[in-house]
Amino acid sequence: MKQKLSFFFLLLAVGIANAQVEEKKLDELVQNTLKTFDVPGMSVGIIKDGKVIYSKGFGVRSLTTKQPMDENTLVGIASNSKGFTCTALAILADEGKLDWDDKVSKYIPEFQMYDPYVSQNVTIKDLVTHRAGLGLGQGDLMFFPEGGNLTVNDIVHNVRYLKPENPFRTTLDYNNIMFIVAGEVIHRVSGLSWAEFIEQRIMKPVGMTSSFGSYNRAKAVANKIDAHAPVDGKAIAVPHDWNETGNAAGGILSNIKDMTTWAEFLLNNFTTKDGKKLVSDKNVHQLWSLQIPDAVAAKNPYDTSFYGYGMGWFLSDVKGHKQIQHTGGLIGTVTQFTLIPDMKLGIVVLTNQQSGAAFSTVTNTVKDSYLGIADRNWLKTYDDRMKKMEAEFDKQKKEAFAKLETFRKDKNLQPKAEQFVGTYGDKWFGDVEISQQGNAYRIFCKNSPRLKGELLPFSNNSFIIKWDDRSYDADAYIIFDYDETGKAQSARLKPISDVTDFSFDFDDLDLRRK
Repeated sequence: MKQKLSFFFLLLAVGIANAQVEEKKLDELVQNTLKTFDVPGMSVGIIKDGKVIYSKGFGVRSLTTKQPMDENTLVGIASNSKGFTCTALAILADEGKLDWDDKVSKYIPEFQMYDPYVSQNVTIKDLVTHRAGLGLGQGDLMFFPEGGNLTVNDIVHNVRYLKPENPFRTTLDYNNIMFIVAGEVIHRVSGLSWAEFIEQRIMKPVGMTSSFGSYNRAKAVANKIDAHAPVDGKAIAVPHDWNETGNAAGGILSNIKDMTTWAEFLLNNFTTKDGKKLVSDKNVHQLWSLQIPDAVAAKNPYDTSFYGYGMGWFLSDVKGHKQIQHTGGLIGTVTQFTLIPDMKLGIVVLTNQQSGAAFSTVTNTVKDSYLGIADRNWLKTYDDRMKKMEAEFDKQKKEAFAKLETFRKDKNLQPKAEQFVGTYGDKWFGDVEISQQGNAYRIFCKNSPRLKGELLPFSNNSFIIKWDDRSYDADAYIIFDYDETGKAQSARLKPISDVTDFSFDFDDLDLRRK
């Protein structure tokens, strides 16, 4: 779809009163963004005053097939699915089938958390506001990366073993597991799977005709991305990363055409094109009201004075305007969804590489144009920032492996197989096998079969785990705790670099020898 941008956008962007020229400038920005951050493909949509004024795909949807990315190309929107989960709950609340303040145990009697008091008092609202006490990404290894064996019921059960990092209802700690539990509430109340409910009760009436509630439901569609991740400094195609167990936290596949339709629906007060209001004003207010605040930097580019989470969306103010926003990230793809309701503005960016700098460059440039802010060259800002961060990450990794090489030279200091080889168990994650294969040591996670790799001696009681799948960029230390006989009785993990995604929540594992 090639449409002219609004005159308002033209004037504020660079003051050029020619829609064709201005559209070309935005096209050029996207193309330069792809090149700068090594992103194979991106689609961008802008909606203003109820009209889609920009909807395009750029680059290729796959480095393997070289087929172009267009406005119809499906992308895993990841955590932008959380807004759908909360909309589904709001629909059920309007129908009188649940209340936000209902205890989770009312619908999932077997559900327990680590603390008995929290188990008895945690509500549906607590699940979807990131305030139940679990830490950032805590428990994500139960469904991340793709290919795990645990079911939704397993995850619901295993939550009881996750020791909270913070007191109940005190802090915003982004957590996917609680959304999986919320999805199970929707299933038990409605009788539909989460994906079925989203497709039938939200996507269909909204007019999202090409979208799917889960990756498996879109297998027959050819026009969808391959995921891409940087390996050795260059983006390559990697396997799609999503487990069906995590759908309520991030399972939707959509495209820029449907996501601008979703934005139009939300900006129209949750009302479809044929005039049907899916969520009451009372519950719209709940969804878009600050439920749990978070800190705001003293100096920030949009003079933001408040920031936090509503239900399914992050809320903040930008230059005096309320902003509704969320991002989504999987291995090999990231997305961003932004609404400024009082300006009737929506900006959507979908990508097939995991560069948040890429979507932020485009979103902020477009947003600034509508806010009347002169060009701040976000492309250069994020490029400089990423180069600095990547240099620090590379330094951390190089220092770790340099120390490893020094230690490997002295065989007498290295741990002996009989000290640590064996099976270790974690209550919520399951069994981890440490084995010897010839002269090498291997690690294999039974409930996450793709999480496997080589153990490289690092000290007299630790190794670096070098994962077989190099797209993870999540190598970790494994540290064994020995008893008085010199035999390991437990083990813990931690990433070797800050580049590691928070969903690799290695720090939360408590592995005990079996």
